[in-house]
Amino acid sequence: MHGDTDSTPEGRGTYGSRTTAVGGSAVFNAAQRLKEKMKLIASHILEASPSDVTLEDGKFSVAGSPQKAVAFADVAATANLSNTLAPGIEPGLETTVFFEPDSCVFPFGTHICVVEVDKETGEASITRFVAVDDCGRQINPMIVQGQVHGGIAQGVGQALFEGVEYGEDGQLLTASFMDYAMPLASELPFFELDNTVTPTPYNPLGVKGVGEAGTIGSTPAVVAAISDALGVAHIDMPLKPEKLWKIIHQQ
Repeated sequence: MHGDTDSTPEGRGTYGSRTTAVGGSAVFNAAQRLKEKMKLIASHILEASPSDVTLEDGKFSVAGSPQKAVAFADVAATANLSNTLAPGIEPGLETTVFFEPDSCVFPFGTHICVVEVDKETGEASITRFVAVDDCGRQINPMIVQGQVHGGIAQGVGQALFEGVEYGEDGQLLTASFMDYAMPLASELPFFELDNTVTPTPYNPLGVKGVGEAGTIGSTPAVVAAISDALGVAHIDMPLKPEKLWKIIHQQ
């Protein structure tokens, strides 16, 4: 829950692509703690050692004796009926877990951009974009791919179109989307994406952030490609057609 100071009195929002790596790890650890408690309850019901009890397919069973089992829902119900619990087991299935990693996690990758620049108009078009990223273990690959898609689009926009510009009198010249141009789908190529998977040892899920991967890789890839095409070492963003046309015709 974000922004409700009644239920979350202290919070700093999400940044650094840490939501799954930190928050997800806290959820995972809490679930594991409750799983162990449920195994303890199930072992009492099944008259077995907790170390022999496993959870698979929605039921707790005894290793080597799959017919000796109890449903997940029945164990959850038993946890809230203290008169049926073994001595020393606290009723309920609720826990609080805090997670702080020992170190930061570092996703990595490579983005490659191919561009064409029209000598007559100075307009740059991206003909191919390839990105390979590593965010560790992927909990939901479709969401990962969507985040990279959005990040690349945002990075391309920053490189080619978007700029907060002011006149000499301090008047903002890009106050609306009529002037502050964002990329259109028609201006973006089909993104060729791939990934490697290198789990991090610094959280139990092995996950690393991916929310910023697209923006970090795409922006310099686009600018470097255009600089290379024009044979210049550096061009300030955004690389609008007028700016590129002047560079072409100054050479």
